[in-house]
Amino acid sequence: MTKAGCGYNGGSCYTIVDQCEGCQRVMDLEVGRYCSSYPNPAIKWKTSHCNFATHTKQDVAAQQAKINPLKASKRATKKK
Repeated sequence: MTKAGCGYNGGSCYTIVDQCEGCQRVMDLEVGRYCSSYPNPAIKWKTSHCNFATHTKQDVAAQQAKINPLKASKRATKKK
């Protein structure tokens, strides 16, 4: 959503949801509060968190892939 209007879905953007409160990307316009990065914020928050959100911190440890213990032990023996 820009001040000139919205180019999503025939010119209609959706207002922010409760999870968006506190984000720096929220725009206060005379017709409502909209996200400046994404036209339908409810879809972004449907599965987990919005990757555009500036007010939330992502847990880096949870994003790391699980290590296969068998491969880790083989790598450790190669280094010796």
